[in-house]
Amino acid sequence: MRKRAAVLCSAAAVMAGSLTALPAGATAPSGAGTFRAAKPAWKDCGTEDHPTLQCASVGVPLDHARPEGRKITLALSRVPHTAKKYQGPLLVNPGGPGGSGLALAGFVAASLPKEVAAQYDVIGFDPRGVGASRPALDCRPGFFDPVRPNPVPGTPAVERANLERVKSFADACGKKHGDLLPYVNTTSAVRDMDVIRQALGAGRINYFGYSYGTYLGAVYAKLFPERVRRMVLDSVVDPTEVWYEANLNQDHAFNDRHRALMAWIAEHDGAYRLGTDPERIEAEWYEMRATLAKKPAGGRVGAAELEDTFLPGGYYNGYWPYLAEAFAAYVNEGDAEPLVETYETFGAVDAAGDNGYSVYTAVECRDVSWPRDWRQWRKDHWEVYERAPFMTWNNAWYNAACAFWPTASQRPVNVVNAKLPPVLLFQATHDAATPYQGGVTVHHLLAGSSLVVERDGGNHGITLSGNACLDGHLTAYLTDGTVPRGRGEADAVCAPLPDPAPRTSKAASTTSRGSALHGLLGFRN
Repeated sequence: MRKRAAVLCSAAAVMAGSLTALPAGATAPSGAGTFRAAKPAWKDCGTEDHPTLQCASVGVPLDHARPEGRKITLALSRVPHTAKKYQGPLLVNPGGPGGSGLALAGFVAASLPKEVAAQYDVIGFDPRGVGASRPALDCRPGFFDPVRPNPVPGTPAVERANLERVKSFADACGKKHGDLLPYVNTTSAVRDMDVIRQALGAGRINYFGYSYGTYLGAVYAKLFPERVRRMVLDSVVDPTEVWYEANLNQDHAFNDRHRALMAWIAEHDGAYRLGTDPERIEAEWYEMRATLAKKPAGGRVGAAELEDTFLPGGYYNGYWPYLAEAFAAYVNEGDAEPLVETYETFGAVDAAGDNGYSVYTAVECRDVSWPRDWRQWRKDHWEVYERAPFMTWNNAWYNAACAFWPTASQRPVNVVNAKLPPVLLFQATHDAATPYQGGVTVHHLLAGSSLVVERDGGNHGITLSGNACLDGHLTAYLTDGTVPRGRGEADAVCAPLPDPAPRTSKAASTTSRGSALHGLLGFRN
């Protein structure tokens, strides 16, 4: 979906039995083994927070089936190991598709126990087309500049305006990056990861992925099972739903999380003075939306931008106090300034967001087939909207360029796998971006995996955010490969962190680790 101050993410659907495995070479892709990457030349790029961070780059084939052809460049980061016991590289990915992973290496290395992080080279990377990798995709800068048309196509004119907008994006991407688009997809990114492994001189990799990064990891494991040493997947994409059905399922889950926010506001009527009835508060929110659709706040926050602003609250409840304050100021005092400020913090898309969205769209539209008949989109989304109005049409337009995408689509990868060491999965039961069933499905598809569930948790990206129970399982696994083994759907269950309290001052009320992580995660998957 998109990157703001938070991470916006998505998942996917088609029954596992109907997926088609990659054609010949599912474990040895065409061209594999014929390209030899140069060893990275690491240079210091440390920051105050991560003083030992290093940076480098590696060249990879644009088309892995033609390793002798055009090369592109991937940007890498590293926090090197310091312990005598060295367990190899730990590649980390924040999701997206389209999220930059360079800063995540420093975060992961700093958030793990020192004695554990010291045993790994923690490796971040910008996937092809992303961030500091070259060339970087940027199909249409300023595509999300305010004020956009109302997402809900209540009239033919509004629907035409939104359709023209997404068609123009698809056309611009084809004209500007037509030489790259056939090669911006999950399987190409996976083969890039194996070039990184080779360049690092490692026989096997350890991997830690969030959100879309879980799908990236599962596909890597399918293509290169013998090259996986350990793998952690947090907030798991359902690989049997990529990508159209996944977004429809997200719409229901985000609507539930939005209602959870309304209920939280009702519990704190003393702070926000919006009442104690969640349904009435939700009605006030939609009244605010209707008003902004006619008269955008500050000339910048219309209906679409309001949804953009509140969507991060579905990913991370640490943002709820800020969203509630802006909502209350608008309703109780007629003050739109806090709403505009909150939009600029959580909803506005900058140049990095333009790049991330371009990659997001390129990957998802190329990965699998999407309906090409707009009538199918219209029918499906109106049906979902009747039950889940919060972000259904916003999400539809976010993905609608895939109905008009200039490249053909690939087949989804059947990630079922019985050739791996134990894989550790983490999933919250009320995760909106990657709904709970994704974790259960992947647990079944990856033989020998273990599933740790955060029961009643609603955040997306749950490890390294301050939950000692979850992080204990993560630490044990990265230390010596220990995984929990239980009976039933989950192998271990952890309680969630408590919901935030209203802010009593302008000081931040989010936990530093939780807010730091959710500032690094990438886009809507």
